[in-house]
Amino acid sequence: MTFQPVAQSLARALAAALVGAALSGPARAAPADYRFELVTREAKVGEAVLTVRLVDTRSGQPVTDAVIFAKRIDMAPDSMDEMTSTLAQLPSTEPGLYRFKTKLTMAGGWRLSLGAKLQGETGTVSDKLVFRAVP
Repeated sequence: MTFQPVAQSLARALAAALVGAALSGPARAAPADYRFELVTREAKVGEAVLTVRLVDTRSGQPVTDAVIFAKRIDMAPDSMDEMTSTLAQLPSTEPGLYRFKTKLTMAGGWRLSLGAKLQGETGTVSDKLVFRAVP
């Protein structure tokens, strides 16, 4: 009894699988595989620092080194889209956290809109986070 035909079949199958994997390239995540989360859902009226976490939803792990290129804050949740404020990104205090300084001019619902690019990924991660400004 010889095992040579079985060994040759296995070798061919393995080679085909390896070639297929090489041609398809590394697995990429979709923008929907990531999300921003507010660390707190309330902030005091006036000067405020908002902190958000960027998470890979597949692993639950924080995402570091994202490039935030789009940011806006407005009162859209209270039907006042035109009520905006300045928004400046601050240095991160820990991996996966992104901080923004703003001035919340009045109490009510606010929306923080963010857009980011991730290293090694195609597409844009974007999210709109709603929180409350309280007196």
